[in-house]
This record gives sequence, structure tokens and C-alpha cells, in this order.
Amino acid sequence: MTGNQLPGESAEYRAARDELTAAEHELTAATEKVAAMRRALPPGGPVPEDYVFTEGPDELERDLPERQVRLSELFGGADTLVLYSFMYGPLMEDACPMCTSLLDGLNGSAPDIARQVSLGVVASSPLERVRGYARHRNWDRLRLLSSAGTSYNRDYLAETADGEQRSVLNVFTRSGGEIRHFYATEKGPTGPGQDDRHVDLLWPLWNVLDLTPAGRPPAWRPGS
Repeated sequence: MTGNQLPGESAEYRAARDELTAAEHELTAATEKVAAMRRALPPGGPVPEDYVFTEGPDELERDLPERQVRLSELFGGADTLVLYSFMYGPLMEDACPMCTSLLDGLNGSAPDIARQVSLGVVASSPLERVRGYARHRNWDRLRLLSSAGTSYNRDYLAETADGEQRSVLNVFTRSGGEIRHFYATEKGPTGPGQDDRHVDLLWPLWNVLDLTPAGRPPAWRPGS
């Protein structure tokens, strides 16, 4: 029993809510158990090459001058680098609306994340196209990178053999000058009819809707 009492609630509601509270505590414990398992992973594979990405000025409204930046340089003063692969390939007519929704939220959190780890967003479209879309979404706090001309997307699960783009978040670590892969969001759908919820923990949209009576609308996608 929580001892909580909200206006007008019935005894039936409170009993069901207390049962739900117990389940929520179990979920929190399970989430922390999984996080501890993640932190305890053995060293991942060494990065096969120091990938060279393209990025532009810090000011989002400008596209030039472009500069080349190596993966090793993306760490800055941190020992951990988080790269989100954004589904916006050169052959795609438009950017993925689901990635867009996630990055809308991540843009707001980017300054706080940067206090602990380095963060970047990678897409295989030319840089000018990526930044143009970012201006449309007001992504003024994200470090935007183009992986065009590199094998990064293919190597790290963000592109299939036939060129189909996939969203994936990868984490890399640096120690003693060596860069290794630490983690990728590899989890797929957990049941029939479910979407791939591999990055749900990062996503304000679903975390809010999961708290409502209707939950996640079926066959629904965020608008652009």
C-alpha cells in the first residue's frame, strides 16, 4: 500500500493502482539489472578504421566551410562517444519520421548529455542535405555528421547490404589511445506486431503516451 489517496477515487481504483505500483517497482529493478549487465559487458571489438566524417560550422544556418573530422576526434575530452545513425540516406525522398521525433527530443537534452559523454548524429546523405533538414527541425544543439563515402553505416548496423538505412545507436569507448565498440541497440521487436523498440528509453514521445489510457496508437507515425 502506498498510502496515497487522490480526489474521488474508488477503493477498486486504489487497489488496482497499488498493484500497478508494485509492478512498476519490479520494472524499475529489472531496468537497473539490464543496465548493470550492459555496463559489465566485456571489451567490444576495436574500431577497424578511424572513419572520416564531414561536418559543418557550429552555426546551423551556415553550411560552409565543411571540414573533415575523424571518429577519434569526435571524443573531444571524453572517453565515451555516442553516435546515433539517422535514417536519411541519399536515395530517401524524405527523412525517417520516427528518427525525426527521437532527435527532436534529443536536441533539447544534448547540452546535458555533453557534460558526461560526446554525442553525434550521423546520416549517409550529403552534409548540406542533412543540415538543411536540421534547420527545418531546429536541431541547433546536435553535432551533425555525414558518413557519405565511408563504410561506417554498413560496418555498424546502420545500413543493409542492399543500401537500406537502419536506425541504430552505437557507443564507443577510448582508453590508452585505443578505440573500441562498447554497445549497439540491437534489440528487435519483442513480440508479434510490435515495432522495434530498441531506442525507446531515449524517446519522450512513447514514454509519455505509455502513461495514457489509449497508449501507443496502432499503425501511427509522428507527423513531419
